[in-house]
Amino acid sequence: MKIAVDAMGGDYAPAVVVEGALLAAEELGIPIILVGDKARIESELAKHKTTNSNISIVHASEVVAMDESPTQAIRKKKDSSLRVCFDLVKSGAADAVVSAGNSGAAMAAGIFLLKKIKGVERPAIAVCVPTMKSPAVILDVGGNVDCKPSHLFQFAIMGEVYARCVLKKDRPRVGLLSNGEEEGKGNELTRETHALLKESSINYVGYVEGRDIYQGEIDVVVTDGFVGNVVLKLSEGLVEAVTTMLKNEIMASVPAKIGYMLSKGAFRKLKKKIDYAEYGGAPLLGVEGNCIISHGRSNAKAIKNAILRAHEYAKSKVNLHLMEEIEKNKDLAGRTAVSGS
Repeated sequence: MKIAVDAMGGDYAPAVVVEGALLAAEELGIPIILVGDKARIESELAKHKTTNSNISIVHASEVVAMDESPTQAIRKKKDSSLRVCFDLVKSGAADAVVSAGNSGAAMAAGIFLLKKIKGVERPAIAVCVPTMKSPAVILDVGGNVDCKPSHLFQFAIMGEVYARCVLKKDRPRVGLLSNGEEEGKGNELTRETHALLKESSINYVGYVEGRDIYQGEIDVVVTDGFVGNVVLKLSEGLVEAVTTMLKNEIMASVPAKIGYMLSKGAFRKLKKKIDYAEYGGAPLLGVEGNCIISHGRSNAKAIKNAILRAHEYAKSKVNLHLMEEIEKNKDLAGRTAVSGS
């Protein structure tokens, strides 16, 4: 099983991408195809003085910038590192893609090159977040800002399958993000979706509020890409702010420094639990192939874990299970009554 890695994607590419790929190849034994400017990739590999046989290179002469139009970039830059990665998966030369580059372009490539799974209306980006108990899945987190009930309904199914097959959760609990738990809460979109999910084959537990996400009682949190992205960025900002405030308080007095030294082990465990690098990246669910989209600011550890996540995703045959659940619930998805759907 080979993973195609976009060596030119991300804020710190190709240096950290190459380093992360090497870590995955050496520590995890995963065969990797680094895609991008061959000379620059070889220069980075030379810095690590490695001859790892699990690393190969495919040259790509173009790069998709973070601020480029996703669809235009995929259509016009046919020799970009991102597009070549997806072409490798499409041809069967690779089993999955990992990219920390333009997430919109990665989603566009998944749709236009790999195509959507039969029955899926909109693919979704799903991210794993730490909770008080075990990681939970939030989707969509940016791929679809305007959604219909049928889209959210399918996101719920896709998230449930991912939590069950990859995170190994037995009968995952699925909740719909809303502004209250009561039946009368929400807007037209959430109320229509709520009605559909109550009749679905998955373990739907109803509305959940933002404060419920990190308690660990919900395994899959469903929302549209606009709200999901706000939740994700707010969470990232909160972690950074709290971490900084905590450091400032610790450095403000000698007793606080002593307390920190005594609690260093606990702080280290907490840092690992909330570190996005531990989760690697977010799967693009609903396309005929395997793709992990990493954070633009990914470090080498994040890239390594994204490659591991891509390997697990491809090995778990998520798409086969996803097709089964979509087929099982297709009549419900077609029953949406929102105007314009």
